[in-house]
Amino acid sequence: MKIEHIALYVQDLEGAKNFFITYFHGKGNEGYYNINTGFRSYFITFEDGARLEIMNKPEMVDAPKSYVRTGHAHIAFGVGSREKVDELTRKLQQDGYDIISGPRVTGDGYYESCIVGFEGNLIEITL
Repeated sequence: MKIEHIALYVQDLEGAKNFFITYFHGKGNEGYYNINTGFRSYFITFEDGARLEIMNKPEMVDAPKSYVRTGHAHIAFGVGSREKVDELTRKLQQDGYDIISGPRVTGDGYYESCIVGFEGNLIEITL
């Protein structure tokens, strides 16, 4: 068994799509639009086959996000090396994204950084 995909509602569908394509080399599909409900979505596929569905609909509520909460905590991307973690973290910081932690070795031995990505969603960058 495998996780088929993860889905996130976002306010800025095009911005979220471009974020994952630009920084994490995802490939977006042509998108889906339901004319009856106003629902829109894209599937972003990453090089290892993992997929992320980003979605939007007119009646969404964008509640404030606490970093420590139940439910979705972060999305983690393995980039292959410490150097790539450092490089991508620097690039995201230069482009205006806030760094929450790292790059660092965590207490359980992971090398990672954590950034505040699009719309306040946390993104972990690790090996």
